[in-house]
Amino acid sequence: MTLQDEIRFVRGIGPRKAQALERLGIRTLYDALECYPRGYEDRTVVTRIRDLSEGESFCIHAVLAAPLKTAHIRRGMDVSNGMAYDETGAVSLRFFNNRYAAAALESGEYAFFGKVQREGRRFVMINPEFEPVGRGNKTGRILPIYPLTAGIHQKDMETVTGAALCVLPPQMPDYLPEDVRDRYALPDLQEAMTLIHRPQTIEQAETARRRLVFEELFLLSCGLGRLRERRSSAGGVPLRDLGLKDFYRALPFSLTRAQMRAIEECCLDIASGRPLSRLVQGDVGSGKTMVAAALCWIAAHNGKQAALMAPTELLAQQHLQTLYPLMNKLGVSCGLLTGSMTPKQKKEVQAQIAAGEISVVIGTHALLSEKVQFANLAVAVVDEQHRFGVNQRATLTQKGQNVHLMVMSATPIPRTLALLIYGDLDVSIIDELPPGRQKIESYAVGQNMRRRIDAFIDKQCRLGGQVYVVCPLVEDGDSERVSAEHCAERLKQVLPHRRVGLVHGRSKAQEKDAVMQAFADGSIDILVSTTVIEVGVNVPNATLMVVEDADCFGLSQLHQLRGRVGRGTRQSYCIFFGADKGENAKQRLATLCRTTDGFAIAQADLEQRGAGDFFGTRQHGLPPLKLANLAGDTRLMAGAKQAADDILRLDPDLEEHPELRGRIDRMFARCGEGMFN
Repeated sequence: MTLQDEIRFVRGIGPRKAQALERLGIRTLYDALECYPRGYEDRTVVTRIRDLSEGESFCIHAVLAAPLKTAHIRRGMDVSNGMAYDETGAVSLRFFNNRYAAAALESGEYAFFGKVQREGRRFVMINPEFEPVGRGNKTGRILPIYPLTAGIHQKDMETVTGAALCVLPPQMPDYLPEDVRDRYALPDLQEAMTLIHRPQTIEQAETARRRLVFEELFLLSCGLGRLRERRSSAGGVPLRDLGLKDFYRALPFSLTRAQMRAIEECCLDIASGRPLSRLVQGDVGSGKTMVAAALCWIAAHNGKQAALMAPTELLAQQHLQTLYPLMNKLGVSCGLLTGSMTPKQKKEVQAQIAAGEISVVIGTHALLSEKVQFANLAVAVVDEQHRFGVNQRATLTQKGQNVHLMVMSATPIPRTLALLIYGDLDVSIIDELPPGRQKIESYAVGQNMRRRIDAFIDKQCRLGGQVYVVCPLVEDGDSERVSAEHCAERLKQVLPHRRVGLVHGRSKAQEKDAVMQAFADGSIDILVSTTVIEVGVNVPNATLMVVEDADCFGLSQLHQLRGRVGRGTRQSYCIFFGADKGENAKQRLATLCRTTDGFAIAQADLEQRGAGDFFGTRQHGLPPLKLANLAGDTRLMAGAKQAADDILRLDPDLEEHPELRGRIDRMFARCGEGMFN
């Protein structure tokens, strides 16, 4: 057999299990090789019973003095109990609905492996694995623990990975150049594959993982570096006049130094002759839209067009309300294109865009329609980048030739992570808020504060403010979490004199827009919602944000939600329920109360929760990482990116590294991005 052969031909697998394995992405032996263990059980260490501790898994050698006793405790539930001893003490064994264990365990010495719990003065092992001492095949080994699916057991995964390891070629193509492996003390690919699936020690498994994580980050960095190089070599739309005096003079306020710096970085990119390709990051309210406005003005001032794409119609309309007065003052035409417009309205706007009569077009996904043809698109701005995929932003920029691209994100991401996730973009950070923005006072509370918070909500409304209440669930279910529907009903009863609105992800688009608009207009006092308001309308009158069950949200998400208040001149507040959900929740929420620095919060989120939040919201279309954990692998990330940059500087198109180039092409092609064709 070879690595290209299908796993259905492996002895012990067959068509049915092969079909189940496909759900794990395993069709060939090579796929099995790339299905890495999610952890390991160290059965090389045998622990004495007196040295056991609660909550951990241990391997013990103990004598079963008598067969298990089975009791039928209720319909569908049998429990088998027994006692095992070594020279230091005794441990209880308990099996639920396990006829095999009840029949197989006779008097004698066994190796037991399982998690230990304490009951009174004695330890108990629940459903431990077991085998006779000296006659088993698991004791004394480091056992890989693989991801599973219905119908597939760990034994099946060991079978297919074992078959794959048997046919590893003596000289596997290695995509990490030898000098890179030597510099970072990494094993070759064949050794790494063997050690990650069949390590003799935990240290060997860690060495193999380090090598494979480095390779993942290196390949991704190389691919994104090639994308950037390709875009740079194309040459951007020439915009000769980059003067911004008229633009700055038309503004009713002064920009912050951070805004000016971001605009200057964009202008330098355009002046270099290469296409602008820049991510502008900044907290909610930091003024990213004014950076976009400057680019739109530059395009219009040079007789070209600009497009600004937002993820929702409300956000698009909000951008129009912000930009129209400014552009009108500068003599620049603005237009709006959204999905809810009538066919006649769309046709009229599309005709004006095609004729070049609208210089700045603001819209939603409707801008991506084939019917939208620009006369001379020079600048594309994508707002809330994580709501759009790589393909979508590419579709927009392809409506012109070598269009300058700026993407905006209010999701703060630590710079090292941003350089990888948005590796084909340069990064600008707006790290200060415009003057006059109120500092939001934040508090983490428990349920014992419920009545006081209800009174505080009423007080804010009485003083003329408005209130957001955010819940994790739409409706009540099995969870103990607070649902938006239940919360809205409760507030209507507790505060019957206040106007309460409800909006969530299951609301119809028109209904959602109507409620959000009513809140923006001041017709609703309290808006109860799920996180759909994370990206929403600007309501300067909102002075209080209450987040129910805040412990189940990411810190960065909570920080974004907090940014929906504090936009006016009134003092604003944010209340996080969940401080009574354990020490961990209390500490996490305390971070938010300590600082309003989005990037410090993002770093804390990365360290506490891992990169799931960031990878859950990163742009779609990039190859997924199978092993890398961006919370713990930042040092490897820096090294991998440096190694990729070094190679691309000397060999930009990887002509001297054909195997590496082919691997990157396949990696990006697999996720539907024919980026290098």
